[in-house]
Amino acid sequence: MYYHQYPQPHYYPRNTYFPVYPYLNGTYIPKYRSYPGVDPTLFTESAGAMQQLMKEASIILKKLSESKDFASEVMGAAQEGKMEKVDQLLKSTGVHAGVKADYNPDGINLKLSSSVGETECCHLTITLRWR
Repeated sequence: MYYHQYPQPHYYPRNTYFPVYPYLNGTYIPKYRSYPGVDPTLFTESAGAMQQLMKEASIILKKLSESKDFASEVMGAAQEGKMEKVDQLLKSTGVHAGVKADYNPDGINLKLSSSVGETECCHLTITLRWR
């Protein structure tokens, strides 16, 4: 009778010791590292900017869902590759954030972005399908 032998796993013995050195480049690393203090200013400003982006995204989505003419204009321009016209149509809804549209055969990706001061902080991507 023929028995097929499968490779057997190799186990390390339990008493194997892997040394841990508390020094890195000559400096001692404490067991419990202390973290620097936090400043939530940019974090809270980013959250506020994201709320504004979501309101503007809601405006675009409301216009697309309520107006079949507007939706067909956006869809037709995207399928023809006229992305500048798509961006213009989306900005005509009254949106102030930076809106970039990206088309693929199944739908469209809308990318809204905002910044706090000179720092680009927030991005919101909406994917809508039409196939």
